[in-house]
Amino acid sequence: MPAPCPPSPERSAAVRRRFAEEARSERPDLATLCLLVGASADGALDDTGIDSAQMELDRLAGQLPYRPGGPSAWAGALRQLLGVRFEFRGSPGDYQRLESSLLHAVLRRRRGLPILLSVVWMEVAWRAGAPVYGVALPGHFVVGFGPAEDQVLADPFDGGRVLSGGDAELLVAGATGAALHPSMLVPAAPLEVVSRVLNNIRAWAAARPERSDVALWGVELALLLPSHSARLRYERAQLLVERGDFLTGADELEAYAEVVAVVDEAAAERVRGQARSARAMLN
Repeated sequence: MPAPCPPSPERSAAVRRRFAEEARSERPDLATLCLLVGASADGALDDTGIDSAQMELDRLAGQLPYRPGGPSAWAGALRQLLGVRFEFRGSPGDYQRLESSLLHAVLRRRRGLPILLSVVWMEVAWRAGAPVYGVALPGHFVVGFGPAEDQVLADPFDGGRVLSGGDAELLVAGATGAALHPSMLVPAAPLEVVSRVLNNIRAWAAARPERSDVALWGVELALLLPSHSARLRYERAQLLVERGDFLTGADELEAYAEVVAVVDEAAAERVRGQARSARAMLN
């Protein structure tokens, strides 16, 4: 399957405006934000396509049993529907595909990264009334059902397999070498999920210098989130310079240097030197 073709500049601008509005709304909608990320990557995903993806989530939710019971029953029902019947799951090869981070493509392919498969699980379960939420374990995103004292974890990447406490400990130890801590099991807010999705996209692009276009729109969407690291501005400036927009990149580097100067003048001067080097490329 060919990689998605980017949207036109006009479509990109419209998508970013809508993304910013949704991210700053009182109750940001996770599915909408993830689909707008997809529209930033795929010019074929228009508003009709976004609506169709939402309808597919509705359709899947309509096939769940009505209030099957407690957290374990909900986890089992989602696994049976999405993991067994519709065969949503992941594989190591999915980490090599940009589409694995795009919700509309994950719905079509039924393959994706752990976090995007978890978004499918959450969105389908929410629509059916399940007590579900995302759990951002280090290195591996899963879903949780029920309150902390009765929590059930499931791994959509493994077809919705229900995790024991030992399973979760192994996932964390494999990713970080550290022990599982209760703070790792708290529900992840929608904007935290979207930020992590964008981090994955930027990491994918960073390993592929020829896809600096993906890295650029990934960082620009991240900058539209209400809370973000100031270092994203530096990342964007570097990408602009790499892509040949030396003047804008230099301006961004100097703006970032002013922020850094408050805490580290030596680091700020190094960034100013990068700005001067970028401007020299115009000569």
